Amino acid sequence: MAIVPISQSEFGNKRFKRYESYAFAAKDALAPLVLKELVRATMVMPVGFAMVQDAFVPVAVLGLGNGKNLFVAPDGRWVGRYVPAAYRGYPYVLANGPEDKQILCFDDSSGLLSETEGEPFFGEDGKPTQAINDILNFLTQLAVNRQATQRVCALLQEHGLIEPWPIKLKGKEGEPERNLEGLFRINEVAFNQLDEKSLHVLHQGGALPVIYCQLLSMQHLPVLGELAKAYEAAEQQAALPKNEAGEIDLSFLADDTTISFENL
Repeated sequence: MAIVPISQSEFGNKRFKRYESYAFAAKDALAPLVLKELVRATMVMPVGFAMVQDAFVPVAVLGLGNGKNLFVAPDGRWVGRYVPAAYRGYPYVLANGPEDKQILCFDDSSGLLSETEGEPFFGEDGKPTQAINDILNFLTQLAVNRQATQRVCALLQEHGLIEPWPIKLKGKEGEPERNLEGLFRINEVAFNQLDEKSLHVLHQGGALPVIYCQLLSMQHLPVLGELAKAYEAAEQQAALPKNEAGEIDLSFLADDTTISFENL
């Protein structure tokens, strides 16, 4: 990733194209989440916690720990019903500038920068276009909500409510089971044993919705297994299941059929 600050002098005569593929996220087994999107993510994908720089952050579990995002199809399409906010600003990011001022930057390695195609960064008046202002506003809101998310996770950790999430994955025929490492979950036993004062503190800190979302989301782990099987078929030169319109058939996402995940 080559992050370049957006300025009128550098980008005044350049244009950007909107991404049409999620190939940039194809190797992400985890994606960070913020508070405002937890409910929507919980409805369709497993949510856990990961340790980042000695602090816990909520994450969407998108793969089985093998450097593959199972929600990105081989042709780059997103096959789930929700896209984490961390991807929706691509190829833009906020970076810290002088005096802690945040600067909008562009990923120059994205292939979406052009001299002739796409939308301009700046208007004829030299000011950022509405599209650039919208992107900056979105990423700014995301950064603010990320700070609130960090405070909630610190509160959960303070009350001893985050524990390792032991997930055993069945191997292929003749292969041993393996553990999915690095994920954490809510300690439901510890949560149920909290006293009234602690529950009030968690409620006031906005932590209760996070607890319930994470616990409810664990029911979606089998979705990853079904997606993994579809990808295995694709790797064996068999097409992903498609419907009559020629689109990837995701009917199994609403199916009760599951694969075995032990010690959830």
